[in-house]
Amino acid sequence: LVLERGLRSSHMQHVYDFYKPDMSSEYPAVDAPLSIQCYLSSLDTCYARYRSKVASKDPKQQRVTLDTFNALLFHTPYCKLVQKSLARLALNDFVAEDKEARLAQDNLKQFADVQLDKTYFDRDVEKAFMAHSQKQFEAKTKPSLYCATNIGNMYTPSLYGGLVSHLVVNSAASLAGQRIALFSYGSGLASTFFSIRITEDTGRLDKLLAVLADVKTRLESRKKLSPADFVATLETREKAVHASPYTPCGPTDTMFPGTWYLQSIDDKHRRQYSRSEPAQQVNGH
Repeated sequence: LVLERGLRSSHMQHVYDFYKPDMSSEYPAVDAPLSIQCYLSSLDTCYARYRSKVASKDPKQQRVTLDTFNALLFHTPYCKLVQKSLARLALNDFVAEDKEARLAQDNLKQFADVQLDKTYFDRDVEKAFMAHSQKQFEAKTKPSLYCATNIGNMYTPSLYGGLVSHLVVNSAASLAGQRIALFSYGSGLASTFFSIRITEDTGRLDKLLAVLADVKTRLESRKKLSPADFVATLETREKAVHASPYTPCGPTDTMFPGTWYLQSIDDKHRRQYSRSEPAQQVNGH
């Protein structure tokens, strides 16, 4: 996986969209509407800067659009926001065209004079561009939601869970040489739009994919628990916040092989960890 140097575009801003003011609590404070606006406005800003950098680096290159990339991956709080984000980029592409071209699109011409910063909660615009970009979403973004669909919000690693998903659900032949756009976001906020290319060297690509060969198997080997068990687990976590001394309760025999877990916290808040039995290695892996 090769980073395209000189094109990464970032945006940062001080904003209380998702934060943790009460450190005695297990949970953060969330301003949901503000958080969505921050995410989408950061995407707008980073995408515009990325396109500008591409144009500066190679003025002869065609304008960056969704068609520039074989896949587009996003930080994934929840899957629906990812679909809205791809639609948001389609809206950016539409706004970047001249007015004559915008008016020529029968299904979108009513939005010819739309302004990006006025549309974050415009349901008509959102619905129209989600429909407009549906085929691109299915082909270029939905495959990256494999892990998120099965796991939920992974927070910090969610973008890279999307990258792993894209790699494991596509064949090596289809992945070779692909250009992939990625959008990373963290509340507070910091965001980046960048791109990578996948090697066309099949030997090196096969080695990368071999490392990920067990992803589907591990997901499929999970054990189902009842909602009541899940709630009980959350309650255990809530009671353990800042507890000292503390010894976690719960089974360890159901953990994946090689999982590190908290064994105890002493009266000085020093932590001890243990590891479940690692899986037997095959060929050094």
